[in-house]
Amino acid sequence: MANPGVQLLGFTLAFIGFIGTIACTVMVEWKASSYAGDNIITAQAMYEGLWKSCVSQSTGQIQCKVYDSLLQLPANIQGTRGLMLASILLCFIAMMTAVVGMRCTTCMSEQPEQKDKLALGGGVVIIIAGVLSLAGTSWYGHRIAQDFYNPFTPTNSRYEFGSALYLGWGAACLVLIGGGFLCCNCPNKSSGKSPRYPPSSTGHPGRDYV
Repeated sequence: MANPGVQLLGFTLAFIGFIGTIACTVMVEWKASSYAGDNIITAQAMYEGLWKSCVSQSTGQIQCKVYDSLLQLPANIQGTRGLMLASILLCFIAMMTAVVGMRCTTCMSEQPEQKDKLALGGGVVIIIAGVLSLAGTSWYGHRIAQDFYNPFTPTNSRYEFGSALYLGWGAACLVLIGGGFLCCNCPNKSSGKSPRYPPSSTGHPGRDYV
């Protein structure tokens, strides 16, 4: 039988990771301008995200510009967008499924085997969503590191990891751990079934055998 406490812990971790994944996707600080090198003291900082880029002045003024064309974006931004949106959608569907299957809810309480299967299925899909989110953030981070160490990249055009990437990695780990806790409670084949006992053999009264 599934442990309600473990299920609730897994769902809570997955939910926190789900919120973090949404926040990471909408944030603009996926990569930030680098100050490595001998040159540079600059009066502005540049940030780029999946949806827009921003410039922060030393005076505190921030100017942002939404990307104009989808087709002109680099492949890593387009691919990361798709992976993050797919992760959010799958995680939402899986969490709704897991809520129905958790032992601490009253839905389908008369069918414990089906509840366990729903919780297990939700946990598996949550893990898939976490893998998609981790793949998207890692792909984007790999591209940043690749450009940073490219000798042909100008020093003032190099970027470093932004805060959104760290948030995305942490959120993906929480989603994976939460889905793992939900999957640890595998449905038991004998759960919900009444035990079967062999029929007892009783003698018939009044009959004596010689």
